[in-house]
Amino acid sequence: MADVAEKAGVSRALVSIIFRNQAGASQETRERVLRVADEIGYRPDSAARLLARGRSRTLGVMFTVQQTFHTDLITGIYPEAERLGYDVLLSGATHGRSEAKAVEALLSHRCEAVILLGPDAEPAFLDELGRRTVAVSVSRRVPRARVDFVHSAEGKGVRQAMDHLVELGHRRIVHIDGGRGPGSAERRRAYRAAMRRHGLKAQARVIPGHHTEESGIETGRLLLGERDGGRPLPTAVLAGNDRCAMGLLMALTRAGVEVPRDLSVVGYDDSHLSHLMPIGLTTVRQDALLMAEHAVRFAVERLEEREREPREAVLDPKLVVRGTTGPVPESPGPA
Repeated sequence: MADVAEKAGVSRALVSIIFRNQAGASQETRERVLRVADEIGYRPDSAARLLARGRSRTLGVMFTVQQTFHTDLITGIYPEAERLGYDVLLSGATHGRSEAKAVEALLSHRCEAVILLGPDAEPAFLDELGRRTVAVSVSRRVPRARVDFVHSAEGKGVRQAMDHLVELGHRRIVHIDGGRGPGSAERRRAYRAAMRRHGLKAQARVIPGHHTEESGIETGRLLLGERDGGRPLPTAVLAGNDRCAMGLLMALTRAGVEVPRDLSVVGYDDSHLSHLMPIGLTTVRQDALLMAEHAVRFAVERLEEREREPREAVLDPKLVVRGTTGPVPESPGPA
């Protein structure tokens, strides 16, 4: 600011007034100062100004780089944060970078609150984090941790998917488990409960997996190998999430299995990738924008009212029927 003031022939205090957009400078002086600032490449450091006041007004977001649904959540986080006057800082967890390291990076950059997208951390870590700072967990609920939670009603979503498949005549319905992924335990329990409710307990089968395309591909190879050994394919598969469903579709298609003629597939999330397949994926939609809005509001309200107790938002999912589900095949599948 001193450089701008000297070149524009005004005081440093007047430059500060102009950049804070306050009254006290003529329009001519204002335009001259801004022109000089542009010429020498000066930009006000809003982050430093906020820190001088003891605030960063920045929300940190921890996400998993490979999870496409996290991209949808981030798309909704930015506009809501900006509407409430906050910036957003992202920190990604990858195979070589732990969630804990991603979170510590956010805290070291003075983020006032952290929003965790589908955290896989231990409950004790989440509880300790919630005592250090304002924290919101999206897609995963951990009872008794001092953290706000935003998630969908997993049981309702799975029940909708299972009722849809049973109405189409399916009985041999397999579930690919999501391992420790967010919502996996709830989806697994809801699948088993639905099979019991429809009188199909004896045919229930949960295949261990993860929320990845590789998991879907491996399950496809497993089912195809069993078919070649004489065991019929299931008539429908409920995948742990959309990424897993897409991997399964790739494995089946390459082997000549036609979806949905020979086998129906249902995903979970309704991530943007579910619209990009040659055949639209039938999936359970989680409202990413609404989840993002709740997460941001929870964080900001806790910041503005420090004594507010942690809260929970449970949003209703909705089955979206597209092209990967159809009536049960007349035969077990291709020979």
